[in-house]
This record gives sequence, structure tokens and C-alpha cells, in this order.
Amino acid sequence: MNWYYVDAGQQAGPVDDAQLDELARTGKIQHDTLVWREGMESWQPYTQARSAGSQSTTASAAQTNPAPAETTSEAVCAECGRIFNMDDMIRHSGSYVCANCKPVFMQKLAEGAKLSGGMNYAGFWIRFAAVFLDGLIMGAVNFVIGMVAGLSASQAVGAEPTAAIALQLVLMLVQLAIGVTYEVFMIGKYGATLGKMACKIKVVTADGGTVSYGRAFGRYFAKLLSGLTCLIGYIIAAFDDQKRTLHDHICNTRVVLK
Repeated sequence: MNWYYVDAGQQAGPVDDAQLDELARTGKIQHDTLVWREGMESWQPYTQARSAGSQSTTASAAQTNPAPAETTSEAVCAECGRIFNMDDMIRHSGSYVCANCKPVFMQKLAEGAKLSGGMNYAGFWIRFAAVFLDGLIMGAVNFVIGMVAGLSASQAVGAEPTAAIALQLVLMLVQLAIGVTYEVFMIGKYGATLGKMACKIKVVTADGGTVSYGRAFGRYFAKLLSGLTCLIGYIIAAFDDQKRTLHDHICNTRVVLK
């Protein structure tokens, strides 16, 4: 685009956009210097003309290259595995189903069939059985440790009170460390303790992923909180739609059937 400008009362130019701006930068053209280009009705001060020109260029570019339309989210159908716009799908328990698969999906729901896209949550009683088995395992381990530490009932009676209390505290700390290590390693490594493996259940994240060691560590102490609430933290799993206990709510985990 060629510009003309007034220099000492005379018309000068033509210059292109870059040259015009360079003249303004060096002071050859002032902000009130009159300029003109083809398409303008009259001469205008440089600042006003360049401002109007920039707006015109921006508007023209916007018409030539309109902003991209807002993208829509997509999801995989839990039944057929194809990708569809989420606005055209129905959602159930974190799974999406396309319109074509909707009749079959609804029929499965009505018949109580296991859904391919959802998680099959472990019920209260099978979780209770897993906890019971883990309790037996840890009880046996703690009994052996107690015997090795020399804290049998007869020795505890004959020991000095202070020494007996100190040994008992050390034993409690050892047992706690073993319990934490067992729970964190097994859940973080395999997703299940020995008791859960025997019952064919495992601990997963809300989206079905693997539980990290850090989350498993926090979940162990959250389980203690479930027990300190008169076991209500465990009992609520029987009434939760996803069979979650208090520690599952706290750590955002789920227990599912393998």
C-alpha cells in the first residue's frame, strides 16, 4: 500500500507501510503530518490515518481468516468403541454410549448385565472377607514378632514396669511399620493385598487406573479413621452406589472385582 505525505508544504512519496513508519520513527513525519493513500476520502494526520488503517487491516484479516469454531469434546462409545461428539451421547457411571448403541445399552441396564465400559464394584461382604483374611495374616505376623521380641505373657509379668512399657511401645511401632509397608507395597505394586487377591478384588483410582504408592500410603491411615468412627467408615460401603468406604471417599479410590 503506497502512502503520500506532506513535507515542507509539498507532496512527497510514494512510500510503503514500513517506510512510512520508519519516517515517523526518525521524526521526519510527526503525529500531525498529513498523509494519504488510495481509498481515503481526504488527507488525515499520520496518527489518525495509521490507526484507522490498522483497524481496517485487522477487520479484513478477520473476514479472510475467521476464528476457528469452538471445538467440541469427543468420547469413545463403551459399546462399539467408536468416537462420537459427547453432546450426541448418553453418560452412565463415567461411560459414554452413542445413539446407535443406546437401545442395547438400556436393555443391558434393565437386565442387570455387566456393562463393558463401567467398573464392577466389589460389594460389602466380599470386602469384609478380604479385610478379615488380611487381619488373620497380620495377626499371625504380629504374634511371631511378639514371640521373637520376648514379650510373651510370662515375661511381661516378670519384667520391670518401665521396661515392659518401653518394649510394648517398640513392638507397637514395629507392628505399625510392618502394617504400613505391607499395605503400601501390595496396593502400590499389585493393587491388592493377599486378602484381596484371595477374594479376587483390587483397589483402583476413580477412572480405573493404578493406585500410586503415595495414595496407598494415605489410604492406610484413612482406613484407621474409618475404624475410629465405630466402623461406620466401613459400614457406609453397604449403602454407597459405588460401594465406597470412608477411606475410599477420602482418597478417591474404588474397589472392584477382577
